[in-house]
Amino acid sequence: MVAPGSVTSRLGSVFPFLLVLVDLQYEGAECGVNADVEKHLELGKKLLAAGQLADALSQFHAAVDGDPDNYIAYYRRATVFLAMGKSKAALPDLTKVIQLKMDFTAARLQRGHLLLKQGKLDEAEDDFKKVLKSNPSENEEKEAQSQLIKSDEMQRLRSQALNAFGSGDYTAAIAFLDKILEVCVWDAELRELRAECFIKEGEPRKAISDLKAASKLKNDNTEAFYKISTLYYQLGDHELSLSEVRECLKLDQDHKRCFAHYKQVKKLNKLIESAEELIRDGRYTDATSKYESVMKTEPSIAEYTIRSKERICHCFSKDEKPVEAIRVCSEVLQMEPDNVNALKDRAEAYLIEEMYDEAIQDYETAQEHNENDQQIREGLEKAQRLLKQSQKRDYYKILGVKRNAKKQEIIKAYRKLALQWHPDNFQNEEEKKKAEKKFIDIAAAKEVLSDPEMRKKFDDGEDPLDAESQQGGGGNPFHRSWNSWQGFNPFSSGGPFRFKFHFN
Repeated sequence: MVAPGSVTSRLGSVFPFLLVLVDLQYEGAECGVNADVEKHLELGKKLLAAGQLADALSQFHAAVDGDPDNYIAYYRRATVFLAMGKSKAALPDLTKVIQLKMDFTAARLQRGHLLLKQGKLDEAEDDFKKVLKSNPSENEEKEAQSQLIKSDEMQRLRSQALNAFGSGDYTAAIAFLDKILEVCVWDAELRELRAECFIKEGEPRKAISDLKAASKLKNDNTEAFYKISTLYYQLGDHELSLSEVRECLKLDQDHKRCFAHYKQVKKLNKLIESAEELIRDGRYTDATSKYESVMKTEPSIAEYTIRSKERICHCFSKDEKPVEAIRVCSEVLQMEPDNVNALKDRAEAYLIEEMYDEAIQDYETAQEHNENDQQIREGLEKAQRLLKQSQKRDYYKILGVKRNAKKQEIIKAYRKLALQWHPDNFQNEEEKKKAEKKFIDIAAAKEVLSDPEMRKKFDDGEDPLDAESQQGGGGNPFHRSWNSWQGFNPFSSGGPFRFKFHFN
């Protein structure tokens, strides 16, 4: 009795006609088995039943070496190969069994089944027909007839697939090939044919899947590796393209098309890697130049233009060049409206330009496509705070500087305005009051924007001098009367006041 979960049971589910090897009997004299070979066979049989495939295989190797004419040793080794998923290795052993014992129907059925999976329909049919002529058991006869019917059906479908392909009806060809490959799963030629149909139908990723299978099913399949590499290249995946073309050159270093393609991919890959390294180092201008070179190197494939512009858009945004960033990001979004990276980078550029409504719209669109992105969520919250803040007091506007202004620009703008709006400049009481208010706002703006910590809070949408936005409240810590600013020196960098201004 064979346990339901045993190796033999699993093999039986794949090959219904498989004999239960652990119960297979044979006459030692008939097979010419010596004592050592018999010992290896018995031990291998027990190991196979226990599922210890590698150990069982070692025993059957030893049995074959000890008696090269022992068909049982070859048959059991073939069974282990099949259990390990190594059908290519099993096939020669099954052929050897049939050569040694022509009427061994179980081996013929197994070989026919493997040939059918490989798409070798004529050879498979020959095996099934010979089984029917060799006094098979009832189960073997039933299995052989069933496989013959299946093989005839595959022959018909193959003819229909080839005719459809020849007439350019690739959709129909794919439908026929789908049915064949459910049975002939190891047929490399049919997979390559279906890959061609997928290419014609504009489905390169499906073609890649078939070509990858074909590269494993057929030895030294340089053509498959070349096609996979070119398809990845056209999809914009330069790294996978480079990997696949290298596999082609491993098989044939003199392959002309693979070598020419390798040089092109390697050049492009080097440019992109260099650009990304520059971005990591914060050298955005140099990175932009590299990506412009990428577009010049491969102008015929739109994917590289889109990806390059996407990264240039990122560089401009990070380099605080909002006008350029908005322009290039918008070009990307015209081609790919749902490009989350371009939406985020354009939103950041809009924030620098104080275009808060536009930034919020971009963040919300990006969030629709990637709701779990923390950067998008934080950006949206910041944009909403800044919009609300812009409706109150904006220190950048008070000083008339951009949000990305350097500290020196802030101090310079502040000194100019402080000098202009100093209350001592005004004699009229009403004008003086207006100047006092303006002067206090200018001083507050300088206080916040020249302090890195306070400026960061303000840039994040929180006014450090606004009691409403401070936990605990307590009033505006910067709200002072004009009298408290007497003696203020607009040209100092902060600290104690040194002297009082008197204007004539």
